[in-house]
Amino acid sequence: MESKVAELPVSHKAWAWFEQNRKQVTWGTIIVAVVALGIWFVAWQRAEKEARASRALGDVILTQAGFGAGAAQESAQPYLKVAEQYPDSMAASRSVLLAAGALFNQGKYAEAEAQFQKFTQAHRDSPFLGQALLGVAASLEAQGKIDQAVTAYKDLVARHPSDSVIPQAKFALGRLYEAQNKPEQARDMYEQVERDNRMSALGSEAGMRIEELIQKHPHLAPPPPSAAAPAPFSLTPVPASAPGTNAALPSGAPALPSNAPTVVPKQ
Repeated sequence: MESKVAELPVSHKAWAWFEQNRKQVTWGTIIVAVVALGIWFVAWQRAEKEARASRALGDVILTQAGFGAGAAQESAQPYLKVAEQYPDSMAASRSVLLAAGALFNQGKYAEAEAQFQKFTQAHRDSPFLGQALLGVAASLEAQGKIDQAVTAYKDLVARHPSDSVIPQAKFALGRLYEAQNKPEQARDMYEQVERDNRMSALGSEAGMRIEELIQKHPHLAPPPPSAAAPAPFSLTPVPASAPGTNAALPSGAPALPSNAPTVVPKQ
């Protein structure tokens, strides 16, 4: 009862303050509700945009694979259209990468390089960045720009050593070093690929490349394992001593029993 009596003045004061500031409180509540509704609407709209973009990309992938009305065909334009319709979406970034791959497969290497470069510049934090950088290097190689391709592969290996595409980049470097008549560097690349990918087809192919290199350049063969040379053996004459004594034993040697025979070396 006492607690209720003590609380009454406080509740009266709060109610009086509310009555005095009813208009401000009402407007404040409305503003908070509008802001919360706006945040929800933006999030919902973004989610809907991502969903529409994903559906559009999925439809293109199925059509390209031949699951639509027409026959299977690979084209970059449908992917680029999705990227244009839904910019700043995850589906748009994937569409650019798929378009670059389609252009590469069609032999349009310069256009493929441009799309791969576009992806790397716009999506530095993407988990697919390594694939795009590998695409740039492969496009340069396909255009015959060997020195630029070597630089691109080496930059990829140096800056993204843990990326899943590193074995392909190192194998490609091995091929280019072979073409540049640099067998030692080619062997080093192949050995790394074989060592790190023993159970894969790429690792097996790297091993075969190493064997072919050794056939062409025998000096690359590892040296044969050398057998351990036996320790030199020598018979040190034991000086004669009085029977039953240990005077001729070296320092620290265990004493012979008194009845042990004395060994005298042949002269």
